[in-house]
Amino acid sequence: MINNKSLIIVGGLAALAWLASNTLYVVDETQRAVKLRFGEVIEENIQPGLHAKVPITQTIRKFDTRVLTLDTDASRYLTREQKAVIVDSYVKWQVINPTRYYEATAGDELMAVRLIQPRVDESLRNEFGQLSLQQIISEKRDELMSGPTADLDALMREELGVAILDIRVKRIDLPEDVSSAVYDRMRSEREREAREWRAQGKEEAERIQANADRRRQVLLAQANERSETLRGEGDAEAAAIYAQAYDQDREFYSFWRSLNAYRDTFGASDGNMMVLDPSSDFFRYLKSPDAN
Repeated sequence: MINNKSLIIVGGLAALAWLASNTLYVVDETQRAVKLRFGEVIEENIQPGLHAKVPITQTIRKFDTRVLTLDTDASRYLTREQKAVIVDSYVKWQVINPTRYYEATAGDELMAVRLIQPRVDESLRNEFGQLSLQQIISEKRDELMSGPTADLDALMREELGVAILDIRVKRIDLPEDVSSAVYDRMRSEREREAREWRAQGKEEAERIQANADRRRQVLLAQANERSETLRGEGDAEAAAIYAQAYDQDREFYSFWRSLNAYRDTFGASDGNMMVLDPSSDFFRYLKSPDAN
């Protein structure tokens, strides 16, 4: 009797445990859930917390509502002028309508990705097809993606029950043939600018050189004029001194001039000879007074 009673108690506890595990369920803070009865949704958007369900006939499907990332493959798009660009992008998306998401994807995240990716590709293809290559290169990428993000978000909310939070472009590359043409054009443009700068620099250098030469000529002319003025003043002052000295003692002045002439004549070392008459005036200051 004791063993039978123990078995009944254990069986009852096991039944209660099974009933509790199949009746109660927990929805995490990062999740939302839907309640199904034989595959039909009977309760939508179940919030986080502890909930109950009918065992066997009712099942629960939980979905991650955190922001998810879809890293798309690099794709080739044509610009408005039919030039190709290779765009590498990624998408931030989030489940916001669990019921619609379950109906569209059966709750399969891979299925959702397969449905979102072609839509993203189509949206980017349309957007880049309206832009020129210059706009794609020069404008901010965040601004380029604002339009496709808003349009795709509205569409995916309705079709899949997910929100497209952001479409970001990681990089935009040009095909090799287009890159070569663009780089050649950029190089030609830079070379043209360099030639213009060199020409302007040469012109400026010539202008500075011309100004310096003109200033040099002006300074030389002013210096020559000043030197001639000073030389003339010096010669005039020397002549005045000589004249004053001559007037004071003409005999001595004549004697002094003769001494200078003697020095210049006899001090020459060129080996030339000069023959003079001893009785000439050239030697008169060398004669003694008695010689007269």
